[in-house]
Amino acid sequence: MKGNGAQEPAEGILELIGHTPLLKVARMDCGPCELFLKLENQNPGGSIKDRIGLSMIAAAERDGRISPGSTLVEATAGNTGLGLALVAAQKGYKLVLVIPDKMSQEKISHLRALGAEIVMTRSDVEKGHPEYYQDLAEEIARKTPNSFYVNQFNNPANPAAHESTTGPEIWEQMGHLVDAVVCGVGSSGTLTGLSRFFARVSPATEFVLADPAGSVLASYVRNKELGKAGSWFVEGIGEDFIPPIADLSRVRRAYTVSDAESFSTARELLRAEGVLAGSSTGTLVAAALRYCRECGEAKRVVTFVCDSGNKYLSKMFNDYWMADQGFLKKTAFSDLRDLVGRPYGEGSVSWVKPGDSLLTAFMRMRLYEYSQLPVLEDEKVVGILDEADILMAVHNDAANYRKPVREHMTRNLVTVQHSTPLNEMFALLDKGLAGILYHEGKFYGLITRVDMLNHLRRKLA
Repeated sequence: MKGNGAQEPAEGILELIGHTPLLKVARMDCGPCELFLKLENQNPGGSIKDRIGLSMIAAAERDGRISPGSTLVEATAGNTGLGLALVAAQKGYKLVLVIPDKMSQEKISHLRALGAEIVMTRSDVEKGHPEYYQDLAEEIARKTPNSFYVNQFNNPANPAAHESTTGPEIWEQMGHLVDAVVCGVGSSGTLTGLSRFFARVSPATEFVLADPAGSVLASYVRNKELGKAGSWFVEGIGEDFIPPIADLSRVRRAYTVSDAESFSTARELLRAEGVLAGSSTGTLVAAALRYCRECGEAKRVVTFVCDSGNKYLSKMFNDYWMADQGFLKKTAFSDLRDLVGRPYGEGSVSWVKPGDSLLTAFMRMRLYEYSQLPVLEDEKVVGILDEADILMAVHNDAANYRKPVREHMTRNLVTVQHSTPLNEMFALLDKGLAGILYHEGKFYGLITRVDMLNHLRRKLA
């Protein structure tokens, strides 16, 4: 493979997989240690999984398990699907991916743009359930003629990719001085492959596991017992079982990292170091920083920027998504203001003017995924426009999209104050209405059913 910094032009995108740069952390508190980031987000598909996508498909070709016309099938909760989709598209294979329903929309859109067929399944079931993503993928492969179940969790070409490429790259870039490597485990290919490489060249190098809270892996490393899995938002790492290819024998420490710490660390990494990284990177860097700060001596530590944060702009880099999930704490007022997900005073409300066209209103609804918009004039709400209003206006004549909002908006407004009892707000929402909240004489925001649901969900935390 040619490196990303190669002088000669690459003759195909797959030649650019690997040889990613290494960055020293400069502005985050690493205690007495030096922390280095292997920038796997610089791979052409945007993640470390490009390496195993290429390795597993190439191995299947060498072994005669796939040939022109074959269909590849895989279960993926992270970036493996993108790595496989990139390689499959370049080599002309059909790809079917079974994906748990917690994957970011950006990843799904990327996969479909590469031509992959997506089968969405549940993320709240465990191995053995027919809708568990790995079991479902295996079943699809059994029923599909001329298919190959990639099975990253039990495919020796997965760790081999890291043993033969990632490990040697780190070893050379670090000048043969690597005291510790911090890894997460999804399929375990990265940790297993690196562990085998460093066992040969530097047996003293310590391996550290970064694991999302809810995963069973950290507790297994610490206690050699499998606990009951929970759930987590971080994508791509953490498991409810020990992958068959996993070799955890050289892991000396394991850190459990909450979703909140993972997301806040990833956001800090962007502000401090300028690195736009994904959610699993937040977990790895959080664990690496803890490890570094706990060290009583200077060490050279390596961890990974597993993928690009471009795939999470609608999630952990979106303040409102973070607040809706309870990861960003808002000021608590103990009144109806706590229900407003998008306060008008923060410039976060999408709205239209009475003279705007219905088409303008419709496009804003689609852009921001709203079902209704306030109509404002001189910072006062003069109407509400929802999807039904637009549909009634245009269903007989699409030219009516050009008509002004004022002709079709609802003027029968329901105004509430911050002191309005919650039960009254429930009654309004039950009628399909939205509450227009005013505070100190000024429009504060809309209260919709989604706002109420998010408010109640946050009480679970």
